[in-house]
Formats: sequence, C-alpha cells, structure tokens
Amino acid sequence: MSTVAVRASSRLADMLDWLESGAGLSSGEGGHFIRVENFTEGGRGVIRAELPGVDPNKDIELSVHDDQLTIKGERREEEHDTQHSEFHYGAFARSVRLPRGTDPSAVTATYRDGILEVSFPTTTASAEPTPIPVQRPEG
Repeated sequence: MSTVAVRASSRLADMLDWLESGAGLSSGEGGHFIRVENFTEGGRGVIRAELPGVDPNKDIELSVHDDQLTIKGERREEEHDTQHSEFHYGAFARSVRLPRGTDPSAVTATYRDGILEVSFPTTTASAEPTPIPVQRPEG
C-alpha cells in the first residue's frame, strides 16, 4: 500500500507554486519565462539564464540601464519526428536588478550549452555609515 503525502495549503505555499510554474511571469507578448539564478563568485556577481535553442548572435539582446539588466530575445525552435512536428517560438524578456552603481562597461556576457552567463563587478560599499558634517551659517 502506498501513502500520498499531502502538503498543508497556505497562502505562501500557493504563491510559491504559482511562481515556480512561471504563471504570469512570461513576457506580455505570449512569450516565455526565463529562469535565472544569481550568485557571487570570485568578487564578481553572476547571473545565469536558461536560454536553450537560441543563437546568441541573432536572438539575444542585453542592455543595462539604471542598474537593471534586461535580457530580451526571440526563440525559434522546431522539433520533428516521424509522428509529428512541433514549434516553440516567441519573444521573451526578463529584467534583473544589479547592485547600485554597476558600471555597464564592466558587464560581460557569455553563452554556452544553452546558458547565458552575465558577470559584473560587485560593489564594495562600506558597511559603516559615512558621517556628513552640518554647516551652520554665521549670523
């Protein structure tokens, strides 16, 4: 006899399920959701995005504006076998916040095996507050 584990429903669990499904997070043009991960490695921030089946020279556009990385593109993929054929295509876009003050000229990107990897220097902002003297006019 097998037992089925049932997770207690909660608003947080329901929201996490919704987010993992990608519901409502694709581009507004009937596009596709882009899964990303970000981490720090060797003093640099790294954002990795799953983008299989695209030509990075033709299908991907990256830009940085106001400390925000935007990944845009279009997927053109076709599958054939003896029984049927299937197309997977459409526009996609996703924006990811970068650390404040990220220099766009220091952002680099590579594409390998369906993974886009964007790297940027992490800021070394001081954890200590910087005191600012207040001037009092004479008079």
